[in-house]
Parts: sequence; structure tokens; C-alpha cells
Amino acid sequence: MDAVEILERYRRGDRTFVGLSLIDIELLQAHLSGANFSRSDLRQARLGRTHFSQSNFTQADLSEALLWGADFTEARFAQAQLRDADLSGAVFVRADLSAANLVKAILCGVNFQAANLSQALLIEADLRPGSDQQTNLVGANLSGANLSYAHLSGALLAQANLSEAKLCRAQLGQSFRPGSPKTDLSGANLQGADLSYANLTGAMLCGANLAEADLTGTNLAQADLTGAVLPI
Repeated sequence: MDAVEILERYRRGDRTFVGLSLIDIELLQAHLSGANFSRSDLRQARLGRTHFSQSNFTQADLSEALLWGADFTEARFAQAQLRDADLSGAVFVRADLSAANLVKAILCGVNFQAANLSQALLIEADLRPGSDQQTNLVGANLSGANLSYAHLSGALLAQANLSEAKLCRAQLGQSFRPGSPKTDLSGANLQGADLSYANLTGAMLCGANLAEADLTGTNLAQADLTGAVLPI
């Protein structure tokens, strides 16, 4: 099935595109909100600035796809393959990316406001500069990921793997807004992470592993380090 047929079927009211082979398809700036592409093969697809709000990509393969600037508000990507995909500037507000594979994905400027990335694979992903979005990254694998200068105050990173991650000058401290939540790094693995000059004011680091982490200039004021493993 090609792009013309998909757009025509969508125009007629069809929203089901499940399990299709759509490798290398181009759907730039299209409007496909609410479409179901679950289990479809979209490797190397070019979907820049397309509107996919509330669409379903569960278990779809979007490896090496170009998704820059696309709107995936409230879309479903559970267990989807997004390895090496370029998602620069994409919008994933309230999207479900639980257990998705985002290894080495380009995530610069992505909006993950209230998104669910629990158990997602983000190994060596580029998340610069992430913003204060209270994203759910519980149990996510971010080993070697680049989060330098990221603003992640209030993020849920409990049990996350951030070993060897780059968090230089990252903002992980509690926001100054009244009632703002604390960043939760409870039980997180930060072994060998670069936290130089990062702000972890008030962060929850109980049980976290900070062995061999670079804490040069790190602000840990009022942080909860109960049971944490600190660098020697």
C-alpha cells in the first residue's frame, strides 16, 4: 500500500492500517489522527510534521524513521521499535511509550509532557535539551544517554538505569513552583554517570547507586541520600 492509497482510505473514513508493510513510505505533513498502525512495518518512513494524535502504533516498527516535528499527542507506542529514529521536536504529550525501543534515537527538543516511558529502552539516546515535563521513566534504561543541560525537575526515574549517562548541568532539582513534585531517582543506577554541576536539590536518591559518578560541583542540597552508594 502506498501513501496515496492510505490518504484516500483515511479520507473515506477508514482508520485501520494494521500489520501493513509500509517501509520507506512518505507521509509528510499529513493528517492521520486516530489511525491504527499497530504491528505495521514503518522502517525508514518519512513522517515529518504529520498529525498522529490518538493514533495507535503498538508494536509497530519505526526503526530509522524520520518523525521530526510530528504530533503524537496521546498516541500509543507500547513495545514499538523506534531504534535510531529521528524524533527531533516531536510532540508526545500524554503518549504511551511503555517498553518502547528508543535505542540511539534522536530525541532533541521532544515534548514528553506527562508521557509514559516506563521500562523503555533509551540506551545512548540523545535527549538534549529535555524539559520539565514530569515524564514517567520508571525502570527505563537510559545507560549512556545524553541528558546534558536537560530540565527534568519532577521526573519519575525510580529504578531507572542511568549508568554512564551524561547529565552535566542537568536540572533535576525540585522546581520553585509551589507544590511542585520532587525528582524521584529512588533506586536508580547512576554508576559512572556525569552529574557535574547538575542541580539535584531536594531530589529523592534513596537507595541510588552513585558509585564512580562525577559529582564535581553537583548541588545535592536537601536531597534524600538514605541508603545511597556514593563515590569513594
